[in-house]
Amino acid sequence: MPVDFLTTEQTESYGRFTGEPDELQLARYFHLDEADKEFIGKSRGDHNRLGIALQIGCVRFLGTFLTDMNHIPSGVRHFTARQLGIRDITVLAEYGQRENTRREHAALIRQHYQYREFAWPWTFRLTRLLYTRSWISNERPGLLFDLATGWLMQHRIILPGATTLTRLISEVREKATLRLWNKLALIPSAEQRSQLEMLLGPTDCSRLSLLESLKKGPVTISGPAFNEAIERWKTLNDFGLHAENLSTLPAVRLKNLARYAGMTSVFNIARMSPQKRMAVLVAFVLAWETLALDDALDVLDAMLAVIIRDARKIGQKKRLRSLKDLDKSALALASACSYLLKEETPDESIRAEVFSYIPRQKLAEIITLVREIARPSDDNFHEEMVEQYGRVRRFLPHLLNTVKFSSAPAGVTTLNACDYLSREFSSRRQFFDDAPTEIISRSWKRLVINKEKHITRRGYTLCFLSKLQDSLRRRDVYVTGSNRWGDPRARLLQGADWQANRIKVYRSLGHPTDPQEAIKSLGHQLDSRYRQVAARLCENEAVELDVSGPKPRLTISPLASLDEPDSLKRLSKMISDLLPPVDLTELLLEINAHTGFADEFFHASEASARVDDLPVSISAVLMAEACNIGLEPLIRSNVPALTRHRLNWTKANYLRAETITSANARLVDFQATLPLAQIWGGGEVASADGMRFVTPVRTINAGPNRKYFGNNRGITWYNFVSDQYSGFHGIVIPGTLRDSIFVLEGLLEQETGLNPTEIMTDTAGASELVFGLFWLLGYQFSPRLADAGASVFWRMDHDADYGVLNDIARGQSDPRKIVLQWDEMIRTAGSLKLGKVQVSVLVRSLLKSERPSGLTQAIIEVGRINKTLYLLNYIDDEDYRRRILTQLNRGESRHAVARAICHGQK
Repeated sequence: MPVDFLTTEQTESYGRFTGEPDELQLARYFHLDEADKEFIGKSRGDHNRLGIALQIGCVRFLGTFLTDMNHIPSGVRHFTARQLGIRDITVLAEYGQRENTRREHAALIRQHYQYREFAWPWTFRLTRLLYTRSWISNERPGLLFDLATGWLMQHRIILPGATTLTRLISEVREKATLRLWNKLALIPSAEQRSQLEMLLGPTDCSRLSLLESLKKGPVTISGPAFNEAIERWKTLNDFGLHAENLSTLPAVRLKNLARYAGMTSVFNIARMSPQKRMAVLVAFVLAWETLALDDALDVLDAMLAVIIRDARKIGQKKRLRSLKDLDKSALALASACSYLLKEETPDESIRAEVFSYIPRQKLAEIITLVREIARPSDDNFHEEMVEQYGRVRRFLPHLLNTVKFSSAPAGVTTLNACDYLSREFSSRRQFFDDAPTEIISRSWKRLVINKEKHITRRGYTLCFLSKLQDSLRRRDVYVTGSNRWGDPRARLLQGADWQANRIKVYRSLGHPTDPQEAIKSLGHQLDSRYRQVAARLCENEAVELDVSGPKPRLTISPLASLDEPDSLKRLSKMISDLLPPVDLTELLLEINAHTGFADEFFHASEASARVDDLPVSISAVLMAEACNIGLEPLIRSNVPALTRHRLNWTKANYLRAETITSANARLVDFQATLPLAQIWGGGEVASADGMRFVTPVRTINAGPNRKYFGNNRGITWYNFVSDQYSGFHGIVIPGTLRDSIFVLEGLLEQETGLNPTEIMTDTAGASELVFGLFWLLGYQFSPRLADAGASVFWRMDHDADYGVLNDIARGQSDPRKIVLQWDEMIRTAGSLKLGKVQVSVLVRSLLKSERPSGLTQAIIEVGRINKTLYLLNYIDDEDYRRRILTQLNRGESRHAVARAICHGQK
C-alpha cells in the first residue's frame, strides 16, 4: 500500500515552524513560569539558557526538538529572551556548537517534563487507536496522520520521523482492509461464490457482463421499465446474501467498497486477488440489491403518478368536448323546470304542459345525457383511470408476485387488498365480489361497483393502485429491505435505546420533561405577545385591519425600498475598481492556495493515491461541471495535469458527492474566519430556496412541471445560504416536490462548522407541521408568507381579550393533543437530531391529509402556536420583515452568480 500520502502542507509543517506563532500560541507554549526558569537557570551561560528555553517551547509547540536553531522564528526567540532577561539574542549562535550539548539538554527536558520516546507501550497504544479508527471508518491517511500527531503531542511522546508514522498508518490501514475483505469473503457459501464469479462474465443476450448490466438502473417510466427493474432486483436477491450477516461490519467501509465496485470496471475486479474480488462482489450485491428495490419502487410511484396525470388530461379533454351538449341539455332542462314555477298552471296539468314543450322520450334522453357527462364535485377523474387498465395489467403481476409489502395499523386495509389481488389477479374472473371493500371510497364506489352490485375487476384494481400509492407515500404501507420506501418509524429511537437517551434528548433540545410546563410557557409567550402587538397596532402604519370581507384580515403594506446614500455608491464604485479582472481558472487555484479545498478530494478506492498537480486537475474538472461546458475546452495535451486521460481519470475517481461536500465545508469554514464575513453575519441565520433545471438526459429522478420545465422533465436544486453568503448545503429534488419536506434537512444534515438556528424561506417552504418540527428541534422558522395577513391566528386561551386582534384570533388551539403526545414528539425530534431517520422521509409519513395520526396532530398544534408567534412578530416589527427579505435576497444573489457561471449547453 502506498505510504507517500502526505500533502505538501503536512510535510512542511511536521515538526517545523511554518510561520510566526500568534500571541495566543506564544502565551500557551512559550511562556516560562517560575519552575521553568528555575530549571533553565541550572544551565551556564546566556546561550545555553536561551537554547534550552527555546527547546522547551519547541517540544511543547512542535512535539519535537530542533537541531538547527535558525529555523525558529525571530518573534519566538525575542519573546523567550525577554522572559530570561537576555537582551542580545545573537548569543544563540554559540548554542549547540557541541553536539553533546543538544543531546544532553533534550535528555534533561524529557526527564524533567516527563516526555517519552516513541517506543513500547506507546507504539502499541497508538497502533490500537489507529486500527480502531481505520476499521470503523474510511478516513483518509492524511487525517489519520494529523490524528496521530495530535495524540502523540497530547501524551508527551516525542514525534518520530514522518516516514515512521506514515509507514505505521499504511500498515494499520492495510491490516484493517484485509480483515474486512476476509470477513466479507467468508459470508457466501461455495455455491454462492460460484454464482458471484459469474457476475464478471457476459450475459446470454448481451456482450456486457452481468455486473455491468446490473449497475444500470431504469431511465424511463413505463410498465416494461418497472418489470425490468423488478427483474434486476430479483437477480440480485436470488444470490441469497442477507444484510443481517453484516451487523458486525462497519457500514461506512461497506458503503465505500460497494461504491468502488459500482465505479470500477469488470476488468479491474477480475484482476484482483481472490479474497478482495469476492469481498467487492459481496459488497456490490448487498448494496445494489437495496438500490435496485428503491429504483423499482420509484418507477412504480412515478408510473402511477403518470397514469393519474394522463387520466386527468383525458378527463379534461372529454369535459371540453361535452360542454356544448351539457349546455344544450341544461338549457332544455331549465325551460322544462320553469313550468313548475308557473303559479297559474294547475298541479294536475303540469306534466302535460311540460311534455307538450319537451316530449317525454326526449326529456328522458336529456336527463340520461346529463348524468353521463356531468361530474360530481368530488370527481378525481377516476373513470379515466379505469380506462388505463390495459397499461396496468402489464406490470401488476410482477408487482403482486414479487414485492412483499408490510404495513402500519393505518395501512392494514390496503395490505389486505394487496394480498387478495395477489391470490386472485391471475384468474380470469371479471368480478371480485369477495374482495375487501374497506379501500373503496365514495368517489370510487360508482366505478368499482356496477349497477348489478358486482365489484368489477378493472375498477377494483385501479382503486387499489390509487390507494397503494397514497399509502406508500405516507408509509402506512412500506417495503422491508428498502431504504427510501421502508418504515421510518422503525428507525426512531425506541425501547432501551430511547430510555437510555431520553433525559439527554430532552436536555439537548431544551424542553422540560413535564408537558404541562411546556404548555404553560407557550401559553405565556403567546398571551403576552398578543397583548404587546395589540397595544401597538394603532401606531403601526404598515398594518391595517380589514373587516370588509367575509372574514376579518390584516393588510400589510409592502416594504419601501431603501435609498442608497451617495457615500455608499462611491464606496461600491471604489471597491469595484479595486477588484481586478481575473480568469475563473486562476480564481479557483488561488482559493485552493488559501484554503486547500482540493485536499478533500480523495481517490474512490485508495485514499492514499496522489499525483503531481492534482489540485490543477480537480479545479479543471470542477470548472467543467460548474460551467456546464464539458472537459474539452480545458484539455491541454502539453500540460500533464490537463491531458484528456488525466481529467477523465480525475473526474471518475475524485468527483463524488461526499468529496464535494467535504471541500465545500472547508470553504465555508474558511470564509467564516474572514473579518468581512463576520461583519455580514455570524452564521446563525440562513435561507433556503430552489433553482430549477431541465434534465437533458432520461432519468427517473426528474419530474414534470409545465410551469418550469415545459414539456420536459427537471429537478430542483434546493440550496441553503448563510448570512455570510456561503452555501452550506444543497439537496437535489425530483421535479418540484413541496419545499417544506426538505427545509429542515439542510439544517440537520449539513457538515460545516456553521450552526444556523434561524432559517428563512418563501411561502412554499411553510406549513404548520414544519413550524412544529422547527420548534421541537430548537430552530426558528421565519418564512416570507405571500399573504400573511390572511393567515389564521391561533389562541390558547379562549376567553382572553386581545382587543383589536380578537377578530383575527379565530383559531382555537387544543393543548390536550400536545400533552398526550409529548413524549412521542420529543422522541421523534431526538431521532431527527441524532440522524436516526431522514427528515424528508419522516415528514412524508406524517403528512396524512385524510387521517393524520395523533403524533402529527400534536406537532401541528405546536406548529400553530409557533406560527402565530411568528405572525405576530412579522406584523409588529418592520425590521424583522426587512431582515427576512434581506436574507432571501442573499440567496437570490447567489443564484444569479450560479446562473452566470452555468452558461454552457452540455
